[in-house]
Formats: sequence, C-alpha cells, structure tokens
Amino acid sequence: MKRAAGILLKTVLPLALGVYLIWYLFNSMEADVKTAFYKALREANYFWIFLSLILSFIALLSRAYRWKYLLEPMGYKTSFWNRYHAIMIGYIVNLTIPRAGEASRAGMLYRSDGIPFAKSFGTILAERVFDLIMLCSVALIASIVGAGDFWKIKALIETTDPESASKVQVIKWIIIGIVLTVLGVIFSIKSIRLKVIGFVKGLFAGILSVFKTKNPGAFIGHTLFIWSLYIIYFAICFFALDETSNVPSTGMLLAFLAGSLGITLTNGGIGVFPIVVGLVIEYYLRDQYGSEAKGIGYALGMIIWSSQTVLIISLGVLSFFLLPKNYSKDGEIRANQE
Repeated sequence: MKRAAGILLKTVLPLALGVYLIWYLFNSMEADVKTAFYKALREANYFWIFLSLILSFIALLSRAYRWKYLLEPMGYKTSFWNRYHAIMIGYIVNLTIPRAGEASRAGMLYRSDGIPFAKSFGTILAERVFDLIMLCSVALIASIVGAGDFWKIKALIETTDPESASKVQVIKWIIIGIVLTVLGVIFSIKSIRLKVIGFVKGLFAGILSVFKTKNPGAFIGHTLFIWSLYIIYFAICFFALDETSNVPSTGMLLAFLAGSLGITLTNGGIGVFPIVVGLVIEYYLRDQYGSEAKGIGYALGMIIWSSQTVLIISLGVLSFFLLPKNYSKDGEIRANQE
C-alpha cells in the first residue's frame, strides 16, 4: 500500500499533471493560434535543431568526463564510457520518476565498476550543488540584464494557469508530509537509524570529494563549459524560425531560465516546458505578430522539448544495453569478468 502511494506521488501525479498541461496547451489555443503553431512546425529549419542536439551530446560527454574528478579523490578509477552510460540511464529514469535518475545513475556505476552506492551518489549530489549554483547565476544575470522583462514575464507565467500552479503546490506539500513521516519512522528504529547514518557518511564523503580533487580548475572549467553549451544549444534553436530569430539575447536567456525551472515540475518537463518557454517568446513577439505570437512560442518550445526528449530516450536506451554489468547486486564480480 505504501509502495503504491509512493509510486503515485512520485510518478503518476507529475506525469498526469504534464499530460493535463499538454491537453491544456492545445485546448486553450484559438483557431489563429493553432494555425500559427502548425505553420511554425512545418516551416522550421531543423538544421538548427540538429546542431543543437550535437552540442547537447557534447555537453553530456563533458558531464561524464567531469564526474571522474569527484570519484578519483576517493580512490576509484572508472571507465569514461561506463560513467557516460550511467548518466544517460539516469536521465531516462528521470523522465519516468522525477529525481530518481540520480539514484539509478549511482546504482548503474556500482553494477559496472563496483563503486559503493552511497559514495558515488554523494558525488552526484555534489554535482547538483554546482549545477544549482550555475542555475542561480543564470537567474541572477537574467534578472539583472532583463530586469523589467523578468518580472513581467514571471507574472504572465503565474497568471496563465493558476489552477495548475495550485495543484503543483498541493503535490509538493503532500510529498513533504510523507518524507517527514518516513524520517520519523527511520529514527525511531535503532538498526535502521545506524544504516542511515552510515549511508549519510558515505554521501558526505562524496560531496566533500569536490574539495579534495587534484584538478579543481578542470572540474570548474567543465562545469562552465557544460552550462555554456546548455545556453548555446537552447539559443540557436531560435534561428529555426524566422519569427524568433530576432528575439534579443535577453529573451533567449529568460526563456532558457523558464524552461530550466519548468523541467523540475513534471517528468522531464512534459507539458510545462513548452508552455513556459512559449510564454516568454510570446512576450517578445506579440507586438509584431499579435495573437499568432503565442502559437509561434508554443511551437518552438515544443520543438526544443521534443527534440531533447527524443535524444535522451534514444541515448538512454542504447546505454542501457551497452553498460557492462561486471558486478552482481550483492557486490560479487561476475564469473565471466574474472
């Protein structure tokens, strides 16, 4: 019963919300908006989308390479491709169960290289800390460069579908309540408490590996490179449509920020990403294109989201079959690997 409730909260509700938002996206379009939407899909120059996917793939490779700088201080040598495959499997899991990809990523690296789950998971959390710092930095820059537009667009997004926004808040509070209940049960049982404490120590060992790496400059360099590619491969998609090719760089940056935040609300940003990115684009095009601006914005948001999602699914499925499983679940080396 508890397992079913957990699956419902982690998977079904966010997915249902995403599907509802896709339905809302199409259902809320008026005739002229739908016409502009499908016209943009047909006339888009997909060369720019293809180039965007190449840059996205390079960012994924850089992320896999960066991971070694956190694992090496703990004495673990890993294969580049094993790290890459683990990352891709984690991404594809995130599309079904939000935030579960990090755990899957650590589990896959354990299966391929035998690295203790808690320690590799700790390094992933350390990466997330740096990624959060980068996202906050982008938000700060965007809010400064486009100060006036930032708050107007924020208000536009919040008032577009207040019903969905309230549903998201309800889901968040339900999850918080369940987490607090689980923590209470854990710390009331000594044997479980000791295991949790040992696990937490492993996590901190992974997180602190950032400060022990022999190449902090390389780690930071890869982080900056990855996020630069994120912004670039998102921005060049605007050249796929004649109407959006003249959106100012500030608008592209604000759309990137909106999409990055939207991804956290549902499984892989389903439903949310096209809407929030589309609203930012609409803000910059509405004076020139009127009501058609919304259809153009939604179309580009859908193109970016769907192309990236197809890339992640394709690479993730491929990695699932290519990742070697050298260690069994109980930690023993498989016979054919000895």
